Amino acid sequence: MRMRLFHRSLIAILAAILAFGTVAQAQPVEVEFWHGFTGALGEVLEGYVAEFNESQTDYQVNPSYKGSYADTMVAAIAAFRAGTAPHLVQMFEVGTATMMYAGGAIKPVYELFEETGVPFDPEIYIPAIAGYYSDPDGRLLSMPFNSSTPIMWVNLDALRAAGLDPATTPLETWADVRAAAKSVVDAGAAPCGVSFAWPSWTQYENFSAWHDVPLATLANGMEGLGTELAINSPLHVAHLQMLVDMQAEGSFTYGGRGSAADPLFSSGECSMLVASSGLLARILRESTFEWSARYMPYHAEAEGAPQNSIIGGASLWVMQAPDRTIEEYSAVAEFLNFISTLEMAERWHLDTGYLPIRFGVYEKLEAEGYYVENPGRAVPYQQLTLNPPTENSRGLRLGNMPEIRAMIYEEIELALQGQKTAQQALDTAVERGNVVLRNFQRTYE
Repeated sequence: MRMRLFHRSLIAILAAILAFGTVAQAQPVEVEFWHGFTGALGEVLEGYVAEFNESQTDYQVNPSYKGSYADTMVAAIAAFRAGTAPHLVQMFEVGTATMMYAGGAIKPVYELFEETGVPFDPEIYIPAIAGYYSDPDGRLLSMPFNSSTPIMWVNLDALRAAGLDPATTPLETWADVRAAAKSVVDAGAAPCGVSFAWPSWTQYENFSAWHDVPLATLANGMEGLGTELAINSPLHVAHLQMLVDMQAEGSFTYGGRGSAADPLFSSGECSMLVASSGLLARILRESTFEWSARYMPYHAEAEGAPQNSIIGGASLWVMQAPDRTIEEYSAVAEFLNFISTLEMAERWHLDTGYLPIRFGVYEKLEAEGYYVENPGRAVPYQQLTLNPPTENSRGLRLGNMPEIRAMIYEEIELALQGQKTAQQALDTAVERGNVVLRNFQRTYE
């Protein structure tokens, strides 16, 4: 009897051990993914993550909103120093140089796929995007994801209310835009004629590329750490002075830093807005008027304009932490593979307005007639690839660029407030920004 009870107890214990082992094995490998998306974009991104989680049982990606891009970068670096870095972080494009020189904080994407054995072809991405996130040897450091470029959004109803025919009213140059914006405001068709979001990105970084003039020396920092800013050129100064004059006449409204100006367009308050192509998701959700997308305006007197725009948005960086396992890195690699498929890249482009970042998406949609049926949706891609990039329009790689952007904001705001001339403001922006660049150079050279 005792022997029989012993055997039963032993069997029960072994069954419990086996059951526990089965449960333990069934637990998915978890991946912490920090991002900077809210609203419609956050909903779309987290919906994709949910699809990945539901598509298999081995891995679980946990997305977490960590604030603005700048806030997310600060949080990720702090977490790395504390040994608690997330597996994956969405980082804006101007954080590329900082992440590149962050040493042990990141695991380059090309290394991730080599070490995990997860197959991946880096040649799927269009060069204008892949080159931004690659090392000098062309190896991917981070995974391209939400790449955008600034375009001009136009409220067609506001133009019509001002007596302008959207089909014939020219909006190619800044002179054209200024005239249309003044007509809109003078007619009371909208309280704001034209504005822009992300002032540094749209009016200095992309403005420079679009006009084929340097933002900074050494090919905008692509060729070395000794770069210096060049945004106090006659063209840059004349552009800022034009904005000051437009503000005085009422045709231009300064919308604030970062994406603060975005709702000025989606709400109908502003008739034209130079902003990210990624604003599409919000416009589709919030606008109640007919709109179109156009190329950014340019100054006709600039010989090199229009050249091509450069990307913004963000890429996905793999971060390191103590005791991180190969299984965790494999989970990250599988997730990155999932969101980089042709199907997902196409859906992301269609759902958000971000660029089709890999070969095949634009071509497929064009062949299907999508861009004919949806006028303006091809504008971001066409503008980005309008001409072969020059050293002024390949992109930029400036250390601590978020800090430099803040300085540019401060100085152009002083000019718009009448506290400095356009020349004084941009001279000071260059002087202050160069101090940041030299500090970065001393740290990493």
